[in-house]
Amino acid sequence: MSTASKAISSRLPDIVGATHVVVDPAELSAFVVDGKLPAAAVRPGSKEEVAEIIKYAVSEKLAVITCGARTKIGMGLSPLRYDLALDMTRLDRTIAYDPADLTLSVEAGVPLGKLVEMLVGHNQFLPLFAPFFHRATVGGTIASGVDSPLRQFYGTARDYVLGMEFVSGEGVRSKSGGTVVKNVTGYDLHKLMIGSLGTLGIITRVNFKTFPFPARSHGFLATFKSADGAIDMRDRIATSPLTPLTLEILSPRVAELFLSPAAAIAQVSAPPAGVLSRQHWTLASAVVGNEKVIARYEMELRRLAAESGAVNISILGDDTRPSVWGRLRESVPIMLESSFATTILKITVLPARLKDTLTTVVNAADKNQLSWAAVIRGLGVIYFAFLPDERSDAAHRAVVTATNQIFEAGAALGANATIPWCPMEWKNTLQVWGPERNDLAQMQKVKKVFDPHGVFSPGRFMGGL
Repeated sequence: MSTASKAISSRLPDIVGATHVVVDPAELSAFVVDGKLPAAAVRPGSKEEVAEIIKYAVSEKLAVITCGARTKIGMGLSPLRYDLALDMTRLDRTIAYDPADLTLSVEAGVPLGKLVEMLVGHNQFLPLFAPFFHRATVGGTIASGVDSPLRQFYGTARDYVLGMEFVSGEGVRSKSGGTVVKNVTGYDLHKLMIGSLGTLGIITRVNFKTFPFPARSHGFLATFKSADGAIDMRDRIATSPLTPLTLEILSPRVAELFLSPAAAIAQVSAPPAGVLSRQHWTLASAVVGNEKVIARYEMELRRLAAESGAVNISILGDDTRPSVWGRLRESVPIMLESSFATTILKITVLPARLKDTLTTVVNAADKNQLSWAAVIRGLGVIYFAFLPDERSDAAHRAVVTATNQIFEAGAALGANATIPWCPMEWKNTLQVWGPERNDLAQMQKVKKVFDPHGVFSPGRFMGGL
């Protein structure tokens, strides 16, 4: 019996109960991370139990990876060690909800879908319109740092997470932020947890600011012969008084994927015929407001589309807009379902350099004969997917070459690029976290403070943290 197995059999059942400790290899296969199988999985039912588990993991030198629905467990580098899977799905309670104050506090294991059901009764919602929506949990979504089309208007989770409770790498329960919108005390340490992949702490509770549900919403889609026309319209919108809810640019291949069987993962009805083009680039913008506001938006967007050379315009009402925007939300899962070797780059760049950056990325893909698709957020975020026909050595070499070319050229454009998703066996040859950064030493210091014993997901983050 391994050291980890001995520790688990001797102590962890006393903390959470024997029924919440999994040691059967068949059941543990659901918790595999990049081919590594933990010795056990444990399901705590409270933050106190989480703290006790971590204290014991430290004493026994066990490496812990936290998970929820495991929809994004493949992000990041492969772990150096993996002894214990910490399944947070039992922490699924709503701690507090004050509709009048627009604040909500929930445990980390709450499914995103459960939040929708609770908030819609009060005509409110949370802009955590993230991919894997129908399966993902709050904690996993926050820890992975994934964004959504609603980033255009509401920002990322950093903008509406008011505070957190988390457990440090010494088993200490900690708090940061608060439960009110105007909280100005202390440091926003909880923001370090966003996008850290569970390498700094274990999120047990998250406090959110909620928002009133829009009365009406319409979708506006304009198609263009080239990316230049769609980007030109984006630029015109950015310099106008318009503030759309979402603003995305889709490559022709994205429309093809959205109409393919892989799009069933979005769990919404198919888009109306003719609104998505397999031959053209598409600018997709959602607008909200009363009838007069929406009518004004549509008039202005039609004008801007014509000035940018649009070849077709479609308007989707409240009943049909979700058919496209549900797929936009799930664009990453759809891309992952569309190839055996999908490799997705996330590139952030100043909007003024979107056109040059996109040209650079497309040239690298075409030069290496790689099929590709791109979803571009209007704020300057490009999700660029390589979609090889097979997971072969040749495809691997082409992706490595193309991504290295993109990283090198992107540096001159001020772009920051990472590879959040790629085949497991390719991670040791791809720059998953991009080129080495100048602030790696500071990151190492932060890691040492929050996780001094290195028990949290060792090796998964940038620089092997």
